[in-house]
Amino acid sequence: MAQAVEEWYKQMPIITRSYLTAAIVTTIGCSLDIISPHNLYLHPTLVAKHYQFWRLITNFLYFRKMDLDFLFHMFFLARYCKLLEENSFRGRTADFFYMLLFGATVLTGIVLLGGMIPYLSESFAKIIFLSNSLTFMMVYVWSKQNPFIHMSFLGLFTFTAAYLPWVLLGFSVLVGASAWVDLLGMIAGHAYYFLEDVYPRMTGRRPLRTPSFIKSLFADEAVVVARPANVRFAAPPAEDMHQD
Repeated sequence: MAQAVEEWYKQMPIITRSYLTAAIVTTIGCSLDIISPHNLYLHPTLVAKHYQFWRLITNFLYFRKMDLDFLFHMFFLARYCKLLEENSFRGRTADFFYMLLFGATVLTGIVLLGGMIPYLSESFAKIIFLSNSLTFMMVYVWSKQNPFIHMSFLGLFTFTAAYLPWVLLGFSVLVGASAWVDLLGMIAGHAYYFLEDVYPRMTGRRPLRTPSFIKSLFADEAVVVARPANVRFAAPPAEDMHQD
């Protein structure tokens, strides 16, 4: 059993393995009182005036207490982060990292701006950890890129992957969780999907092109499509070669 888990862990792509490890270590550390969540949460004043810039990162690593909700999000993180990195972003590790960086930036910006809007500031002030939202963003992007895959929710009913974010949002509401967290992930995910997939098809421009300095951080392996062995290509008929 331990060996199977070790093999499963080692086979994870680098970004998925790194994020999953950091999230589990951070959450366990907080549960054991080794790390204080008060040093991790997003606080604009502490970031801007006290230069605690690490909060811009650490608020994406803590998944609250270790309960059933934590296990659900670890499953979503391990599954959909891995699916994206191994399929849609295969051979493009830098692009995948840039997607996560874009999502984290959008989520942080929404929370900061929302805190300045009257009547909404109180709701946004309660959102101090964005780890669940970033995970939900990955689920949303995967569902948009694989809309026709058939899925089942707890064996109760089936649906296509295009509706997965809405099914999970409904489940969150039913169990009493905040819908804002999932909605923020959907907003960030749709922003990325539109700018990366829809807008380039409409205009021929790609605004989310990964910067070269980020690409230099990752040595992506080229994706090679193997040609079947012992395949011979016959020359065209002589009459076709002499046609005008």
